[in-house]
Amino acid sequence: MKEFAVSVKGLKKSYGKTQALSGISFDVQKGEIVAFLGPNGAGKTTAINILTGLTRQDEGEIYYGGKLFSPENLPSKKIIGVAPQSNNLDRDLTAAENLAVHGILYGIRGKMLKKRIDEALAVVGLTEQRNKPANDLSGGMKRRLVIARALLHEPKALFLDEPSAGLDPVTRRNIHSLIRSLNQQDGVSVFLTTHYIDEAETLSSRVIFIDKGEIVATGGAEELKSVMGRYAVEYIESGAQKIVYFGDRKSALSEAEKHGGNVKVRRVTLEDVYIKLTGKGLE
Repeated sequence: MKEFAVSVKGLKKSYGKTQALSGISFDVQKGEIVAFLGPNGAGKTTAINILTGLTRQDEGEIYYGGKLFSPENLPSKKIIGVAPQSNNLDRDLTAAENLAVHGILYGIRGKMLKKRIDEALAVVGLTEQRNKPANDLSGGMKRRLVIARALLHEPKALFLDEPSAGLDPVTRRNIHSLIRSLNQQDGVSVFLTTHYIDEAETLSSRVIFIDKGEIVATGGAEELKSVMGRYAVEYIESGAQKIVYFGDRKSALSEAEKHGGNVKVRRVTLEDVYIKLTGKGLE
């Protein structure tokens, strides 16, 4: 029997006449990395806010480790760690002090708190920056500190809202390595929202496509792409871009030859799948 770290049943949320979530249901298995993929306004952040107790759902239930989640129940909240999209650190406190405040709020004190701070800073590679004010850290370091803070109380499930938004490619790669390490070495289940195609493909074992508050498809990246084919041929016809999909490279190249020099042959991406499902791109 599969062991679920997170189980969501019929989650609904509306803001006035706008329905942000339309009764979505999904599970995250223990030790799994799942990516919520969709454009801005699709419902990703609303889902994260409800799952982490920041916003109340109108309908639906959330279970962590088989137990019903309630934001008023502190033991329930100790199960999860949250790294929000913004680096909401106290800029005047040092890296270690930011973690200490978080630990105290979760009832961690004394030698145990010091031990957890040391371990969290080591995991994200910020030991040497422990006494630097958060305001003096680079953007990538701040992001790692936010993740360290989310890990301090040793959660079973980690929520990351756009974990590498606005970061340079090298820093993004470092963040990705950190997330994989947390998942593989520490067994932390990870649920992340992103609109970066490469982030979803690189990190996740499963992708959930969401659009207009509804889940439109779910599965592994390769599984989802295989429905489209392996190769895409892009060309211009009558002033409009056309894309045709093929299961093998030979067929794709044969098609490309029909359209002269203004043609591109590439691998199918998750964005192709999303455009097929929704009629729009992710950016």
